Amino acid sequence: MARYTGADCKRCRREKQKLFLKGAKCESAKCPIEIRPYPPGEHGRGRTKDSEYLLQKREKQKCARIYGVLEKQFRGYYNEANRQSGKTGENLLRILETRLDNVVYRAGFAKSRDHARQLVRHGHILLNGRKTDIPSARVSPNDIVEVRESSRNMTPFQVAQAEAGDRTVPAWLEAVPSRLRILVHAMPERQVIDTQVQEQLIVELYSK
Repeated sequence: MARYTGADCKRCRREKQKLFLKGAKCESAKCPIEIRPYPPGEHGRGRTKDSEYLLQKREKQKCARIYGVLEKQFRGYYNEANRQSGKTGENLLRILETRLDNVVYRAGFAKSRDHARQLVRHGHILLNGRKTDIPSARVSPNDIVEVRESSRNMTPFQVAQAEAGDRTVPAWLEAVPSRLRILVHAMPERQVIDTQVQEQLIVELYSK
């Protein structure tokens, strides 16, 4: 499976904002964007005038990087969102939010989406009682996501229980740290998705 293996912090600097790809490091003074708040590379400090196309492209790249999705899969999500009723941009964010790795991250059971993806791939997560090792698997209302019994003594999950409450869980999910369980109550609406992207720019890019 293709995946990005470069430096995550360069991605944040490229987008000129924190994408929260490195967990606790993003909240510390060691975050590179705090030290060098300009794009990487020789001409990173240069002032450029962004075209309309570049703004749309950067917004798409930012959204894909936040959720850890490569171009082919992201385009597939957009096509699916475009076929659904309602606003395409909101549909796209809803699809991304309901990925299993994102749900594990949002509930506070992983430090980052990359970490959540790893936990899912290694088979530590159950979806409705069945082991699911596909990070892109999607949840639906009334689904139950939980940590496999044999994995509950692992350090990441012990830390998640100890730090329960430190991260705000979105209203469409309910985390039960004592049982390492996540209840999916509804599909997320745009107003409760705090991802800092302008989804309309993505729609404009793909609709050309």
